[in-house]
Amino acid sequence: MDEAYVEAVLSTVERIPRGRVTTYGAIGDVVGSGPRLVGRVMSLHGGPVPWWRVVRADGSLPPSHDDEATQAYLEEGTPLRPSGRVDVPAAFWSPVEGSASRS
Repeated sequence: MDEAYVEAVLSTVERIPRGRVTTYGAIGDVVGSGPRLVGRVMSLHGGPVPWWRVVRADGSLPPSHDDEATQAYLEEGTPLRPSGRVDVPAAFWSPVEGSASRS
């Protein structure tokens, strides 16, 4: 995997503000790839960055990440749905604009 690509993904993740999230697809749009490749980068290299701020389009994370991510969401005040998933429309941060994009 190209080192510049990995750095582009990770630097985008580092810009996500506390209490906000973005999606694998939104990052892919910015760095020029699809969500699966972004997910691969996050699985291999995402440990040092706030990985819990990158979610699937439905607001979920892989089940193995739920407990740690939920704690981070609560600490950061990230909007959650009653199901425990992130309320993506309320919490979405657009990496394209580098700012909030609320519906």
